Amino acid sequence: MEQLIASTSISLSHAPKLHLPRPWRSHSNSTKLLDRTHTPTLTWRMHPKSPPLVVKARDGGGGTQLDSAALLVDTTKLRRFQVLLGHPTPFGATARDGGVNFAVYSANAASATLCLFTPSDLEENRVTEEIHLDPTTNKSGNVWHVFLKGDLSGMLYGYKFDGKFSPEEGQYFDSSRVVLDPYGKAVIRRGEFGTLGPDGNCWPQMACTVPSLNDKFDWEGDLPLKYPQKDLIIYEMHVRGFTRHESSGTEFPGTYLGVVEKLDHLKELGINCIELMPCNEFNELEYFSYNSVLGDYKVNFWGYSTVNYFSPMLRYSSAGVRNCGHDAINELKLLIKEAHKRGIEVVMDVVFNHTAEGNENGPILSFRGADNSVYYMLAPKGEFYNYSGCGNTFNCNHPVVRQFIVDCLRYWVTEMHVDGFRFDLASIMTRGSSLWDAVNVYGSRIEGDFLATGTPLSSPPLIDMISNDPILHGVKLIAEAWDTGGLYQVGSFPHWGIWSEWNGKYRDTVRQFIKGTDGFSGAFAECLCGSPNLYQDGGRKPWNSINFVCAHDGFTLADLVTYNNKHNWANGEDNNDGENHNNSWNCGQEGEFVSISVKKLRKRQMQNFFLCLMVSQGVPMIYMGDEYGHTKGGNNNTYCHDNYINYLRWDKKEDSSSDFFRFCCLMTKFRQESESLGLHDFPTAERLQWHGHAARMPDWSERSRFVAFSLTDSVKGEMYIAFNASHLAVTISLPERPGRRWEPLVDTGKSAPYDFLSSDVPERQIAIQQYAHFLDANLYPMLSYSSIILLLSPELQDA
Repeated sequence: MEQLIASTSISLSHAPKLHLPRPWRSHSNSTKLLDRTHTPTLTWRMHPKSPPLVVKARDGGGGTQLDSAALLVDTTKLRRFQVLLGHPTPFGATARDGGVNFAVYSANAASATLCLFTPSDLEENRVTEEIHLDPTTNKSGNVWHVFLKGDLSGMLYGYKFDGKFSPEEGQYFDSSRVVLDPYGKAVIRRGEFGTLGPDGNCWPQMACTVPSLNDKFDWEGDLPLKYPQKDLIIYEMHVRGFTRHESSGTEFPGTYLGVVEKLDHLKELGINCIELMPCNEFNELEYFSYNSVLGDYKVNFWGYSTVNYFSPMLRYSSAGVRNCGHDAINELKLLIKEAHKRGIEVVMDVVFNHTAEGNENGPILSFRGADNSVYYMLAPKGEFYNYSGCGNTFNCNHPVVRQFIVDCLRYWVTEMHVDGFRFDLASIMTRGSSLWDAVNVYGSRIEGDFLATGTPLSSPPLIDMISNDPILHGVKLIAEAWDTGGLYQVGSFPHWGIWSEWNGKYRDTVRQFIKGTDGFSGAFAECLCGSPNLYQDGGRKPWNSINFVCAHDGFTLADLVTYNNKHNWANGEDNNDGENHNNSWNCGQEGEFVSISVKKLRKRQMQNFFLCLMVSQGVPMIYMGDEYGHTKGGNNNTYCHDNYINYLRWDKKEDSSSDFFRFCCLMTKFRQESESLGLHDFPTAERLQWHGHAARMPDWSERSRFVAFSLTDSVKGEMYIAFNASHLAVTISLPERPGRRWEPLVDTGKSAPYDFLSSDVPERQIAIQQYAHFLDANLYPMLSYSSIILLLSPELQDA
């Protein structure tokens, strides 16, 4: 039975008030730390006629008086709950019969206090009630814990930790600050995206929701879809940007519910997996500052700056903080359930490489206040390693931190039903932690075990844990296999045979070849085969490669063929931000206002890129908006824009001139119907044959800009696919197939709808017969910068 510690009360009318100073704002990726000499303190405002009471522990015997941990309470009202010892597991706040258990890790704190809020008190920056945890009874090992028996519905919570404030020793304990529980399931304060807190505060006091056994969601029997990864077609999506534009016509634009309303668009496009850009709680006002270029305010739109890893981004919901965030959690669950109903898996983009707390000048929000030296990778004098480029580096391979990450992933799989994860800057998760040594990791020393902090590890404990975790078995694991510290691991990320990678080398090679750069024909052929040069020797398969041409970071597909140079002036940083090397080509003229011939060439190039994605072995990934040709005006770093630049334009998708969308839908369908375009293993000569301008004579020379291959397919029979990246048209010789003839299906050199001769194309047979004289001679003409797919007809057709 739990031991009773206190059952007296605190008058809510005399609750201590948390006085916050004038808000500060960040104008860069680094944030400023409030001057600690002027930080607020929490003061008890006791009723003058109520003498302080020293609470005694009661154990059925006489009990012992608590020392410095004793509670000073007001006996004018009775509490709604009793304070009991609690359990050290599980971490976080856990609803149980009769109450809630709280458990939080802090190895170096001298004291810990559980702070409770009502929503109204939180709005007034006032702590409703404090419960001081006794280190002799409410602490097991390095875990502080307490059980509150009674009704805590509608309550919020946080912690205060006291201890040494010594940045040079890596410690930032400050008992005046209420910090978030790293395991909190919802973070409450601002409910509407982009809206400032009281007095214009960008960082108002936050708190976590207290769970309840009444928190229910009807999954209606939802189960994981468990698609083989080789069969996926991934769509990288920003939840807010997907439906925020007025042309979406959704009832709840910019929300999880808005995405639900538009899931059929993804189904039509042939998508069976969406990759959600960060949906963990982050502060979009982190970069809040006036942008004189556009006359609006810069925000953290992308969300790669996590405040809490267990909490969904509540301001992506229509409910916001209503019902203490429970309704918002259920909105995201509804999105996942409805996606599964339509045969679409959901992958979360997670950012375990750094947090929103920045460097030594950043705010104290959660991890830093709980135990900074454990959660962050620190140098000997307390400086923050910055392999993330965002001020700090999460200490991923520390035993406590890696268990935290695994617990978090388990939560999203079991509670939220997600199907997998894409790990941002995942190479950081392979670096040695602070305090790294064999004893710390393996329990005993081994010869030559000393490693400097941040050293890449061949068998990182965190990746090992994730890869072999029984609960995470079968979920998709995708690594962005590089970081900003120069560790580039595409093709070499520790994988245990199950991790796949964002293949940045595929992106770069495909861009170079299709825009007509010499010397890339051989590398381009490797990309078409699933990059065996990267993955085959390591025992991996084509599906370990996530193929993409464009993503959120960089040019869109339309901008890739419209701009030679970045145009990031709208960011207000004098065009100094963003990548300078885009491997793009504007097709002869810079910008959108160009000649008709240039526009036609750009459309062909977009089709060439998309066709390449769909016929390559591996897993194709499409970026939101590329299916209709979304432009960001040449801005390749739109992290700070909550406006039309980042919003999907549904009116453009519906526009009659957007026949590119039709082409994309037909290409994804063709891939899904073809047995040979999503192979489990790399194609061999028994299935694939390379060609040049002449059949069976491929040209891998430095100046070759033509790549073609034929591929046997149990469904389609045989297909011939060719790319002409030259500025010159060419007539090619096709492989001889006695008794049969090649028939055109796709030709990006033709105008719509004849660029894809689907069965519903008007006068389709007439269009095919126009090329009969070429096909009778086993020839086919290709326009410059074009690509084709021909299918082998089962029997010879009459001209």
